[in-house]
Amino acid sequence: MSSFTLTRRDVLKLALLGLGAVAWRPLGKLGKFAAPFYGLGRITIAQVSVHREPSLTSPTVGYLKRDQVVRLRGLVVSPYGPSYNPRWYRLPYGYIHTAYVQRVKVLINKPVPSVPEKGRLAEVSVPYTRAWREGRGGKRIPVYRLYYGSVHWVTSAAVGKYGEPIYKLTDDLLGVSYFVYAPHLRLIPDEELAPISPDVPKGEKWIEVDLGAQTLIAYEGTKEVYRAKISSGIPSDKPGDNGIPTRTPSGHFHIFEKWPTRHMGEGALTAALDAYELPGVPWVSFFVNTGVAFHGTYWHDNFGRPMSHGCINMRNSDAKWLFRWSTPVNYPPHSHEGGYGTRVWVHE
Repeated sequence: MSSFTLTRRDVLKLALLGLGAVAWRPLGKLGKFAAPFYGLGRITIAQVSVHREPSLTSPTVGYLKRDQVVRLRGLVVSPYGPSYNPRWYRLPYGYIHTAYVQRVKVLINKPVPSVPEKGRLAEVSVPYTRAWREGRGGKRIPVYRLYYGSVHWVTSAAVGKYGEPIYKLTDDLLGVSYFVYAPHLRLIPDEELAPISPDVPKGEKWIEVDLGAQTLIAYEGTKEVYRAKISSGIPSDKPGDNGIPTRTPSGHFHIFEKWPTRHMGEGALTAALDAYELPGVPWVSFFVNTGVAFHGTYWHDNFGRPMSHGCINMRNSDAKWLFRWSTPVNYPPHSHEGGYGTRVWVHE
C-alpha cells in the first residue's frame, strides 16, 4: 500500500465503482414513486413487516429484510399506536413501524492522503460499508458491516490493490486492524466536538433519567437545557449473558469516563450479520462501573421503550450533545479522560 493524491472527480469515479466495497450510487430516475420523498431507511433486524395501515394489527402486505435500504414517502403519527412510539413510515405500498428502521443518507467523501500518528475519528456516511482484513496473497477476508452513524478510529490512509483509497481502522476492543473504502467515512473535525457550556461550573451540570417516562433531562442548576427520549435497560433482574442484570440501575452516580467510540458485544472478529457485535458505538459516557453508559444507537429507533442490556440508548445526535456537554471534558477527542464528572440521577 502507498500514499495517494486524488481530485474530487477521481473520488466520485471510484465511489461509483465501489472497488472492493459496497457501491452506493447516486439515486437515479424514480418513475411513478418520485414524489414525495422523505428520505432513506435501513432495516436493522432480520425481518420487518409491512402493514396495509399504520397499525400492528393491520394485515401484513410484505416483508423487508435486514440491511435493505428503502425509500420513505413520509412519517405519520398513528392513532393506533403503539402508545410508546406511534411513529410509522409510509412506503409506496404500505407502512412500517419506525422501531427497526434507521434513517440514513448516502454521502461520499473526499479521502485524505494521510492521517496524524494519533489517528482521526470518522463516522460512516453511507447506509453501510463492509470492512475487511488482508489474508495470504492479498486476499480480502470480510469482517464487520459498519453502519451509518457509527464512529471509528482511522489510523492510516493508503491505496488498495485495485487503486482505490482505503483507510485502516483500529478496533478499540480487539486491538486488531481492518480496512474500509475511504470515501464511505467522514472525518470528524476537532472543532465539531468542542465542549458545550464549558464556563458553567462543573457542579451545576446534572442529568436526570426517568425510567418510567423514558426521558433524559440535562440541567444547569435548576434550568433545563436539553431533553431527549431514551431506551433504558430491559427491566429484568435475571443475569444476562455477561452475568449482569439488564435492568438499568437506579440511584445517584457520576460520569467517570467518556469515549468517542467503543466496540460493544462479545468481541468476535466475524462477518456474521447476526452476531452480537456492535463496532463503532458512538459518544459513550460511562456512569456505572459495571459498564452502564449513555451512548448513541444505530440498531433501533424505538426510543420511549426499554430496549438495552442496561445502558441508556440515545439517538446519535442526543448522545453526541451529552458527550460534549458533560464532564469530565473529553477534548481533544482523540483521547479519553477519566474523573469525577457530571452527576446522574436515575429513578423510576
